[in-house]
Amino acid sequence: MELVNRARAAGATITHVEGEQLERALTTRTPQPIVAVAGSVSWSPAEVVVAAQASGLPVVVLAGVSDPGNAGTVIRSAVAAGAAGVLFTPGSVDPTNPKCVRASAGALFALPVGAVDDLDVLRDLGLTTVGAAAGGAGPDDVDLSGPVALVLGGEGSGLPEDQLVDEEVALPLEGGVESLNVAMAGTVLLYEARRQRNGGRW
Repeated sequence: MELVNRARAAGATITHVEGEQLERALTTRTPQPIVAVAGSVSWSPAEVVVAAQASGLPVVVLAGVSDPGNAGTVIRSAVAAGAAGVLFTPGSVDPTNPKCVRASAGALFALPVGAVDDLDVLRDLGLTTVGAAAGGAGPDDVDLSGPVALVLGGEGSGLPEDQLVDEEVALPLEGGVESLNVAMAGTVLLYEARRQRNGGRW
């Protein structure tokens, strides 16, 4: 199998196990036939901000996002749409949670991921914080084109009260819908940031 050969060529240790053994070792009922064990690296806020300022890309901040599926999906969208990194505040899920790793579809290993105690740390490092919140300005009226911190709150409670942002942005909603899933909203805003960086083009 090509993937196994590539992993072996890269220096990975290959171990063959029976399907039942694999199922007992993992948290999923029907796991994929290939599993990798890898070490994790946690980036500091300063390192992520330096990457943002060098690339002109936003930093995604998950503030109180506890659902691992949503967090992993946001990481995947951050890679797809372009972000310098993803930071987790206290109260958020651990990015190495197995469900978060699976939902990221490998994106967890494609950009810097770390933790940040509070948004003041990012302000002190020179980033404007923009939070997704009901009642915020429309995406066209908020500058997402550069290295800003895009802050996404928890699924039920939204932005934590102790994490104050400089600006708020909200997606227009129709049909009586009160809110979007945090991963959906984050994905749309990341692509809006990409559109703004590209002069109005996707």
